[in-house]
Amino acid sequence: MREHGREDFARQNSGRAATRGGSAGARPGAGLRARLLLRARPGGGGHSSHRVGRGKEAAQGRAASWVTGAAGRMEPNVRFWIAERQSFVQRFLQWTELLDPLNLFVSVEKIEKARELLFTNEDASRHALEDQRIQEAWTRSLSTVHPDSGKPIPTLFRPAALLFFTTPAVFLSMMPAKGMMSAVLPQVSLYAYTTAFNVINGNASYSRHTPESITLGAGVIASSTFFGVIPYLVQMKYSLDNPWIRRALPVAVLAHVSAMNVFASRGFEPVRGIEVMDKEGNVIGHSRRAGRKAVHETAISRAVLFGTSALFPEVFTYFFKRTRFFLKNPWSLWAVKLSCTTLAMGLMVPVSFSMFPQIGRIQCRNLEETIRSSTEETELFYNRGV
Repeated sequence: MREHGREDFARQNSGRAATRGGSAGARPGAGLRARLLLRARPGGGGHSSHRVGRGKEAAQGRAASWVTGAAGRMEPNVRFWIAERQSFVQRFLQWTELLDPLNLFVSVEKIEKARELLFTNEDASRHALEDQRIQEAWTRSLSTVHPDSGKPIPTLFRPAALLFFTTPAVFLSMMPAKGMMSAVLPQVSLYAYTTAFNVINGNASYSRHTPESITLGAGVIASSTFFGVIPYLVQMKYSLDNPWIRRALPVAVLAHVSAMNVFASRGFEPVRGIEVMDKEGNVIGHSRRAGRKAVHETAISRAVLFGTSALFPEVFTYFFKRTRFFLKNPWSLWAVKLSCTTLAMGLMVPVSFSMFPQIGRIQCRNLEETIRSSTEETELFYNRGV
């Protein structure tokens, strides 16, 4: 169960909290999953209908309505991912839906309606396959709401936005630099966005303050940019004759720095610990080991994402330069390289997000003694983040 402090705060917002807690409706085709999701639903939908009639009062209380853990219930997205035991292919197909660019334009009002629909639809477990609204509601909830805080993710940092903001930066960072500014600016834009993305979509169950988060973020951006321009500083000082070294060095540095960026920007998680819970959503405690595992898995996926997305265009353009088409149209190189980068990023974003489950699992024997002594469960869960 959540702490008494959270329960008291949740009771003050019981109308919306009941809606969110009960919004764990069933996803299409989920037998056991549907029963798990509907188990947390309180009796009746009075809260939801009452909120609809409150008009302006509901709108004014929206900021305070996104409360998790009401009466000890799990956030619907967390309950969904715990009930979902997906393979890599299933996670990949799931993420191709969640990364739909249209999810960037879903408003808070539509998110609330989607989550209320999951709560109020009593026949979701039986008619989900025929009800397109239920499928759309789950897609909106999973793609726009943070699993830990239960709040809508800012539009520019939703998972679907990563491709659009990082592809130009990756493309420019792999182009030959004509000067220091042309080498630094793509690195600054890339790591400024990814640092903010990592923090916002990381685990939010540990205590943190805005000043220290800003200070940490500024330091991470500066250090990531410095290490990112090292290949260009080396090429400016030393003449590298081997074309493969000239191409492979920036790719290797980009993959490595992207992974280190995750470790640094989410550095509080292994230090302060993140919440671990049982299959019913009851928080057992805060674990530093779970925090290390969450950050480590995300760092691996980020290195694979940017490393592969940068390597593929370099290999393709190396052979493209030897074709007759390039000899007749040398200006086409940048267009081909941009197309390759976009194609590689478009494929690798869902692949990297699917490498590890959104809600990770960890054996209780691998956690701290205080947590092992607090539960009889053999397996616990934590939010890995994106």
